[in-house]
Amino acid sequence: MTKNPMVNALTASGYIIFVSAFMSWGTRFAPKEDTIFAPIAIISLFTLSAAVMGYVFLYQPAILYFDGKKKQGAKLLLQTIGSFGLLTLIAILLMFSGVGR
Repeated sequence: MTKNPMVNALTASGYIIFVSAFMSWGTRFAPKEDTIFAPIAIISLFTLSAAVMGYVFLYQPAILYFDGKKKQGAKLLLQTIGSFGLLTLIAILLMFSGVGR
């Protein structure tokens, strides 16, 4: 990813918004009966999401860390997590405020 923690956090939030919208939209067209494919799809999505979030949050800090810039790597990771936490807090506040109903 980037060395900008806010860009990394916004990328993670964008991915979550995309997946949430797709799942919300997709349930309208999904078959109503249960099949073996539903749990396979959910576990696959979980695995994909873990990989995407790992890349977004950890790739650049790991590069910095292994290049000998340990403090910069740790700082970037913590700033990205903090930025994402702030965006998560804003989403929660918006949810409870009733915006989007």
